[in-house]
Amino acid sequence: MAHSEDKTENVASVMKVFAVLESLVEDRHLTLADIATKAMTSKATAHRLLNTMISLGYVQRDEETDRYGLTLQLFSLGARSIQGRSDLLWAADRVMSKLSRMTGESINLGILDNVDEKVVYVHKYDSHYNLSMKSTLGKRNPLHSTSLGKALLAWRDPKDIEERISRMDFEVTAPNTITSRTVLLSDLAATRARGYAEEIEESEAGVRCMAVPIFDHLGRPVAAMSIAFPLFRFDEAKQPEIAQTIRDLGLEASLSLGYSPDLGRP
Repeated sequence: MAHSEDKTENVASVMKVFAVLESLVEDRHLTLADIATKAMTSKATAHRLLNTMISLGYVQRDEETDRYGLTLQLFSLGARSIQGRSDLLWAADRVMSKLSRMTGESINLGILDNVDEKVVYVHKYDSHYNLSMKSTLGKRNPLHSTSLGKALLAWRDPKDIEERISRMDFEVTAPNTITSRTVLLSDLAATRARGYAEEIEESEAGVRCMAVPIFDHLGRPVAAMSIAFPLFRFDEAKQPEIAQTIRDLGLEASLSLGYSPDLGRP
């Protein structure tokens, strides 16, 4: 019984540490009281955790304002964690830059997080327009409601797709969010047949997105690239041209990673 209680306390402590970190990510400079409130813990506990993080180099305190903020240590950890994906980022950046220059719209790169079945935004080009979809690096979105997520799912093994869908809760975030396993499977089949994924107000109201997978040398979908339009700026007459362009650029990125058309064209 004591062992179980110790384990529960350890889990609670870890959760408090991340709550403190997340509060500092959301607001760069906070007082002790602010952090305790956001992390839903006592000031004494927050103070103890902050002192430990300061000693480890993750947090710093401004002695003049008595406010706390993150150092670049977390950024360093994140940068090291994606070093193994440097080839992917290099290959994707080249085509994302082209697509950005050609369209002026928001371009995003996402990868699949196998832990919580979500797409994580790891690279982006912001729109040239004031009115546009804004994404944040590190943002996580559901697979079922995003073009990036569908592009990452559609070219996987059917059994893998079924298993991932079985773990989805089909959270509704926009007017047209898919809420059915059957509808999603049908959408993924259509996605694979036409070579790109699409969503119209499924993730965010007023936004239309198209995405393509990026394959590695083994033909595995290791990332997806999307373009996002506000509905009012999307020209339906140009849809075939945009679709072909994004497919061609996705293939170009895949070829840079050693993908062979013999494995099946994306």
